[in-house]
Amino acid sequence: MKLFLYFSEIIGLDILDAQGEWAGTLHDIAMNPQGDIYPKATQLVIRRGLMTKEYALVPWNDLAYIENEARLKLSTPQIQFQRTPFKCDFTLRRDILDQQIVDTDNQKVERVNDIHLLRVENQLYAAHVDVGLRALVRRLEWTALVDILVKLLRPRSPYLTQEELVPWKNTQVLPKLGRMKSVVRLDVTKSKLSGIPPAALAEIMQDLDVFARTSLFKSFEGNLQPKVFTDMSMAAKQELIDQLDERDVAQLISNIPADEATDVLMKLPRHKTQQFMRLMETQTSKKLRKLLGFAGNSAGGLMTTEYLYLKQDATVADGWQKIKDNANAQVSIFFLYIVDENHKYLGTTSLRRFINEDSSTPLMKTCYHEHVYVYTDAGMEEVALLLERYKFSSLPVLNRDDILQGVITIDDVLEELISLAWSKYKKKL
Repeated sequence: MKLFLYFSEIIGLDILDAQGEWAGTLHDIAMNPQGDIYPKATQLVIRRGLMTKEYALVPWNDLAYIENEARLKLSTPQIQFQRTPFKCDFTLRRDILDQQIVDTDNQKVERVNDIHLLRVENQLYAAHVDVGLRALVRRLEWTALVDILVKLLRPRSPYLTQEELVPWKNTQVLPKLGRMKSVVRLDVTKSKLSGIPPAALAEIMQDLDVFARTSLFKSFEGNLQPKVFTDMSMAAKQELIDQLDERDVAQLISNIPADEATDVLMKLPRHKTQQFMRLMETQTSKKLRKLLGFAGNSAGGLMTTEYLYLKQDATVADGWQKIKDNANAQVSIFFLYIVDENHKYLGTTSLRRFINEDSSTPLMKTCYHEHVYVYTDAGMEEVALLLERYKFSSLPVLNRDDILQGVITIDDVLEELISLAWSKYKKKL
């Protein structure tokens, strides 16, 4: 008895009843993906008939053995057939074979060409998914012919010796749009995605079509969605927005950094932007309306209104507390901005400048001697030059009354400059 089986080897296998009479063929296997690292087979899906197909669902415990054929402990009259396929929560053929999965170890999308099954006594477990070319050839029953050809042409080809198996514990099944009980929604598999950095998940989503991308995104926990969305390309963001409910989009945009939210809203049709703004909380919509009032390629248009500031009488101890209070917020903790009672800009200090100071030292004494800032209408070139000259990662952005409006980061500037350079380069092609 073989320890491992491939699913493609047993699809279509003859099913015999307890008396040895033919009962049908193996169409699918239902599995229980919850609780175990490797899902265990729970039911056989049997099919019979040519023109009129019928299906039966048999508990795995009623299987006597499975090898070159499968033998049941039941007689044919005990098997209940029906014309419509049974609605199992999770089956190998329907939910895994030919589907896209995320290899959570290598952090990439793969297509399942076969399933590697482990047999322990009379139980079957899903051990690996096979994503290799050889698996596809096996399913087409061309293995012998293709092996001969490869041995003649490339006798040392990795195709002949290397399996491309992904352990089941390192896979995340991508959901099918519209399925209420998708594998990806189960807690046991959600934890697999939570270990992948948001930026890597965003890259994974780039490899999917819009429908799979939407389903995968909906499966993320609420606090993960904004992080992944922020790292997605603008084109992917816009496609995703078209697939989501308007209230969900408004909530999503409200939970990403203000400068990112502004970039997204500025790329959308005006009527959509207005609709999303109406669905946001008043304070959030006010903040974004302010940012949207600036030119897109100006410091005001690219700044974020999320930054750390303190009043002029603050001490180093106050600075440390401010950083601790915002340790998990989407805001830079490396720079603190000092303002007066009217929010007029007075200076900038950094973590490096006060890290070794006494806790009672006024923060104003740790500020940079030279005030480096830009106005809201400053162009990208001016901002870039200042960032380069002073080696800062962000700059305060003021209005003409020297009131602090926000900060612009080097990431925002680089993104805009790269976009401009690429558009100019494309014109020359």
